[in-house]
Amino acid sequence: MRLPVRVTPKSSRLEVAGWDGKTLRIKLTKNAQGGEANEQLRSLLASLLHIPKSSIRIVLGERRREKILEIPDDASARLPENRT
Repeated sequence: MRLPVRVTPKSSRLEVAGWDGKTLRIKLTKNAQGGEANEQLRSLLASLLHIPKSSIRIVLGERRREKILEIPDDASARLPENRT
């Protein structure tokens, strides 16, 4: 499944902020430099979805706030349901 995500790096809190339409908004405490924020994003989602971090792939937007992630189809059922 492809999952659109918008991240906010260097936030004061690490949290899933909710849905903005069909895009999942996530706040990260790590800096975007050196890929730290991407690694934190993958770790957070892996923990939330109970899947290995290696099964989450950034398909588009490696260096942007807007990203498209690829996650296993069966993990999509465990995404937060607050879609608007």
